[in-house]
Amino acid sequence: MKDVVAGIDIGGTNTVFGLVEKTGSIIAEDRLMTTDYPEINNYVSALVAAINRLIETKSGIKLAGIGIGAPNANYHRGTIELAPNLAWKGIVPIAEYIRKEIDVPIAITNDAKAAAMGEMIFGGAKEMKNFIVFTLGTGLGSGIVINGRVLYGHTGFAGELGHTIIVPGGRDCGCGRQGCFETYGSASGLVRTVLNLLSEMKEESTLRDIPPSQLTSKKIADAAAKNDPVALEAMDYTAEMLAFGIANAVGFSSPEAVFLFGGLAQAGEVLFGPVREYVDQMVMPIFKGTVKILPSGIPESNAAVLGAAALAWNELK
Repeated sequence: MKDVVAGIDIGGTNTVFGLVEKTGSIIAEDRLMTTDYPEINNYVSALVAAINRLIETKSGIKLAGIGIGAPNANYHRGTIELAPNLAWKGIVPIAEYIRKEIDVPIAITNDAKAAAMGEMIFGGAKEMKNFIVFTLGTGLGSGIVINGRVLYGHTGFAGELGHTIIVPGGRDCGCGRQGCFETYGSASGLVRTVLNLLSEMKEESTLRDIPPSQLTSKKIADAAAKNDPVALEAMDYTAEMLAFGIANAVGFSSPEAVFLFGGLAQAGEVLFGPVREYVDQMVMPIFKGTVKILPSGIPESNAAVLGAAALAWNELK
């Protein structure tokens, strides 16, 4: 019998899960709508049934463990705590609920820490002991690895670099504070920057033809690739703000590499080029030339499942 683990990514809308071999090969995958199950017990039953169905489609395999990536997940306690975009309120002991139905080792963490684990086990950080992954989507998540271990901290919630303040009194953040890194360095932060620049700059821009509600980081990156002046200015400012956050993180943990992952990172060299230049300007002299700024080594389409699976395989070690 060949051991596999289930990697589960719980999102506000969808839950994606798959069976993953030790090599990182996903042998079966499925999804269910998180929003269809406002009651946690119904959700767990549906999820376990769906995983069991996947296992039955393959012969000669045995489920050895389960890894879960979820919002506000606490690795120490196996819980999802006060997640604003999930229907289940309060502190949900989801690992305990699942273990009652499938008795295997279960580990849970948030999506950014799972992404860091995925990068270390299956991606571009296989040979690294010290690195940081930034997930640049609607928000800005971070997974920090020090001496080969993901940093969880005293509470289980260490590494919220997206909510370090880089502009005192700056943009309003969903966390209730102002000037957080994620309000400038995320995909949604880039959109906010463009909307500000469109009112300040006089130059012609194709971005003026897009309704604000339809503006995305991809459309801005595409415009920047065609030398649109507003898009280029927005990309440069976003790269500078990303570099602020990265330079602060470098001073804290001296990583070998910083991996940028998610929607905004898809912009490619129009983002990575200026980020590298700004980081080099901003870091302390002792850190100059010591940090690589890299795209993730995991395909975005599989990243959530692979990150969660990597968490499970790491526990089984």
